[in-house]
Amino acid sequence: MNTNEIREELVGHIIPFWNNLKDDVNGGFTGFMDSALNIDKNGEKGVILHSRILWFYSNAYMLLKDESLLTYADHAYKFLTEKCVDKEYGGVYWSMNADGTVKDDFKHSYCQAFFIYALSSYYRATGRKAALDLAYEVVDLVEKHCTDDVAYLETISRDWSTELRNDELSENGLMADKTMNTTLHLMEAYTELYLADKNEKVLERLKFQLELTYNKIFDSENDKLLVFFDKNMDVIGDVYSYGHDIEATWLIDRACDVIGDAELSAKYGAMNKRIVRKIADIAYHKESGSLLNESDKGVVNTWRIWWVQAETVVGFINAYQRGYGDKEYMDIADNVWDYIKNNLVDKREGGEWHSQLDENGKFAEFKPMVDPWKCPYHNGRMCIEAISRLESAN
Repeated sequence: MNTNEIREELVGHIIPFWNNLKDDVNGGFTGFMDSALNIDKNGEKGVILHSRILWFYSNAYMLLKDESLLTYADHAYKFLTEKCVDKEYGGVYWSMNADGTVKDDFKHSYCQAFFIYALSSYYRATGRKAALDLAYEVVDLVEKHCTDDVAYLETISRDWSTELRNDELSENGLMADKTMNTTLHLMEAYTELYLADKNEKVLERLKFQLELTYNKIFDSENDKLLVFFDKNMDVIGDVYSYGHDIEATWLIDRACDVIGDAELSAKYGAMNKRIVRKIADIAYHKESGSLLNESDKGVVNTWRIWWVQAETVVGFINAYQRGYGDKEYMDIADNVWDYIKNNLVDKREGGEWHSQLDENGKFAEFKPMVDPWKCPYHNGRMCIEAISRLESAN
């Protein structure tokens, strides 16, 4: 895999694209661009989007040591802390209007997770203690209001008093009380916070999230992660998310690395080895060199989604480096990168990555280039991880 190509994609394409969306009038970054590259200055500004932007610039700076990247990180941090934090009840809102006023004021534990994740990275990049302190405040709110005796709750009212319908993270015609996705990204956030400060309470809850994954989310009979659950963490529906599975393997491995417990690493490594093998066997499309999206009730969705391809590259690099498989896994990472650069990367002036492609390589015109979910997190992180992992290995 050519890391010079990946570095050029990061430095010459992804970073400039997001730099150009910096909103110097209302703060933050412009939140919507359609597939024809038309910018909507009045589009909502997702809080998850802005947290991911803060994470991205913080980590790009830690890799590249380009001081200009901190200017953009600071800009995202300012918008998040001044506009998106609920000054009365704490935590962050779900979304903002273009002018920085509140659009959707409910609290979602998934959204809090990305805010914690971003603050932790920003603290690591800058040493700014206020960011670390705020991360702990949000952790305390999540642990107090977004847990029950079983797992993590999803959608909560603004004042943290009432559990709401989980419309935001329910899909496939299901209404999930709890999800793999929220558990995974809380684990990701707590990993980053523990890396930043080695807090014992964070470690305790991080281990709980790992155990929850192993005991309730991992389907050991079928070597996959279950996706949607009822209140008791009993599975609902029959959804198999290929992208989340490959993403989860390297995030779980990273959590174990940060914890630094060899026994824990061996336990979860054995689980991840099985998950990766299954994904390679059933989800990797050899002819195109890409990963399929998911299956629902056994019916395979063949859309090639931008973030799924990005996480596939990192997941298979990680699997190869850990000895979960032989050169086949590195070849898969190579092939998916080739697919990305030849198909997903938008060659038009002013574009970034297409959101999704059909099986013939045509991009979906109904999917935006930027929206509350389409961000520099997955593709930027793929570049950062690939560069870091492959250049350190040489």
